[in-house]
Amino acid sequence: MAEDRRRVVVTDDGPVLVYGPVDVETPDGTRVRSDRAVTALCVCGRSRRRPFCDTSHRRRVRGDEGKEYGP
Repeated sequence: MAEDRRRVVVTDDGPVLVYGPVDVETPDGTRVRSDRAVTALCVCGRSRRRPFCDTSHRRRVRGDEGKEYGP
C-alpha cells in the first residue's frame, strides 16, 4: 500500500510551503483546510492572514535609515 505523503519545504527567508491539500490546526485548536496545490504557512508572525502567509515577511527595516522597503 502506497503512503500518501506531503512535501514540505522550509524556506530561508519566507513561509513554509506545503504541497497538496492540508488541514492546519492553529494554537487555539481551530482547524483550517486548504485545498490549494501549494499552501504557504506563515512562520515570521507578520501575516494578517495567519496561519497563512500574505508575504508580509518581505517588508524589512534597513539598519540606520529606518525606512521600509517592499518586494
